[in-house]
Amino acid sequence: MSMDPVTRIAGALALHVTADLSEGRHLNVHSQAPLFRGYEVILMDRDPRDAIFVASRACGVCGGVHSHAAAYAVEMAWGLQPPPLGTVIRNLGEAAEMGYDNPLHLYLLAGPDYSEAVVKRTNPELWPKAEKWSCPGQNFHGFDTMADLMAALNPLTGELYREGLHFTRVAREQFSLLHGKYPHPQTIVPGGVSTTFTLQTLNEFQSRLSATFDYAQRMVAVWDDISEFFYEADERYKQVGARRANLIDPGYWDDPYAYDATYANCNEWGEQRPSTPGVVIDGELVTTRLTDMNMGLEEFVEHSWYDEWVDGDQRYDTDPLGNPLSPYHPWNKRTLPRPGAKDFRGKYTWACTPRWDRQTVEAGAYARLLMTALAQKHPPSDFYEATGHSLRMRVPKGMQPEAEFEWDVPEVWNAFERNRGRAYHYLFSQLVSLQNVVLAHQLLKRGEDRVAAVNDKELERRIPKDERLGVGWWGAGRGWLTHHCVLDQGKIVNYQICTPSTINASPRDPFDQPGAYEESVLNTPILERIAEPNDYTGIDMVRAVRSFDPCMPCTTHLHTGHGTIVREINTCACDG
Repeated sequence: MSMDPVTRIAGALALHVTADLSEGRHLNVHSQAPLFRGYEVILMDRDPRDAIFVASRACGVCGGVHSHAAAYAVEMAWGLQPPPLGTVIRNLGEAAEMGYDNPLHLYLLAGPDYSEAVVKRTNPELWPKAEKWSCPGQNFHGFDTMADLMAALNPLTGELYREGLHFTRVAREQFSLLHGKYPHPQTIVPGGVSTTFTLQTLNEFQSRLSATFDYAQRMVAVWDDISEFFYEADERYKQVGARRANLIDPGYWDDPYAYDATYANCNEWGEQRPSTPGVVIDGELVTTRLTDMNMGLEEFVEHSWYDEWVDGDQRYDTDPLGNPLSPYHPWNKRTLPRPGAKDFRGKYTWACTPRWDRQTVEAGAYARLLMTALAQKHPPSDFYEATGHSLRMRVPKGMQPEAEFEWDVPEVWNAFERNRGRAYHYLFSQLVSLQNVVLAHQLLKRGEDRVAAVNDKELERRIPKDERLGVGWWGAGRGWLTHHCVLDQGKIVNYQICTPSTINASPRDPFDQPGAYEESVLNTPILERIAEPNDYTGIDMVRAVRSFDPCMPCTTHLHTGHGTIVREINTCACDG
């Protein structure tokens, strides 16, 4: 079976699957990104400041996170440290971006797979159970039975679907208050922001934030109940989308007093992030050091439509601190597209194959909860606390009374735990936002209202002419996001973007390990009701893949070199 598109957004992901319907097993799968992403090529030889605005166009959903990642990479190369309020404004904007992204995924993209309309068609035997199953979270979300909740997930007409759409708008308003517009902001600059930030701006932002906490409680209860209902109905649902607990995340948001934009101190300021950086292999936290994460990162193109760049002339043997780097590290990698025919034994996708320590890892917003919970290194907070096996979150009073929620590290990483984790991440991100609102009030009260390291004229004079390296360790709604840049003579001479969907959608690597999407489908049993082959819809397979929140719009733009554009078509359904 070939399913193209798999995603409900942008459409640039295909799955090619061989299944044994009589045994209920997926035998083979290949994940394919069928369109080229050429931003690394477009950015060559440009002014480094252009990266913030050009890279933002890599995605119509995640424009803000790409702008920030580019700013982090460039300001590290330039040596520009943002003032505290500049970092706080960035934190607020990115918490708002998560406030947009998480409801979008849970109710508009993945939610319909658990709706009445889909369940009645693919698993009719579940519906009578749903009608009788009383929801434990009724006090928070208001639905008496699972059938009522599933009806609210129906696309376009369901209450939860329409409510999710509303809250994506609230988050966009918050982001636009800080950065002028969304998704492609104009106020993020190397060394801070160019926003005119006043007490009125902060109050308008906070009034919208206050509305999110009751909604967050409802969201958590909805996805707790969905997971428990399916597990109780059939334990085999725990294997839908299951894969090894190998996850990676560079951390998110910054302590405004710890972040200094240097590579030399990145381990110190990285571990002060509200969301701790980390790598988990087989469930064990192996590092929280950004330099370790950077050293272990490699990208391969064995099964991708690119030429190898390794020709014995490795540009960097070490990072700026003397740690060894692979020839396949992003600072050494070059983007050399080579279109070709689809060949599942050879090259079959435009996605590269990022690996950490040559392991297949997974990116996701929920990885932030995992790293923070296990590491117990986050700065003191009035709103959340890591326990070593969970993350406790205290929700302030709204229409609902004050409450405490606890996200536990799951026993199995599967489709349901990814969705549940994303619901808890929404709450986490809004609590990080609240903490930064408090910081912003304190800074304004003390008169610390500077938002950028230098003004525009000084920024022009600070463009370095010697060779510099930078990396923006940041995050997206789907998890890990890094921008690596090399500058020389005041221009970009190499630029590499590693997105979470590239990590998750990667093809086989040179060691024949499948990518995360591929691995999760191979482990997924076929549980839908099938009387004859034509009944097969692939719902279990797509639940597995959609739980990663696949989003590939960054693949839909093409650099034409010296060619002539005769027609432009935007295939992105996410308004990018």
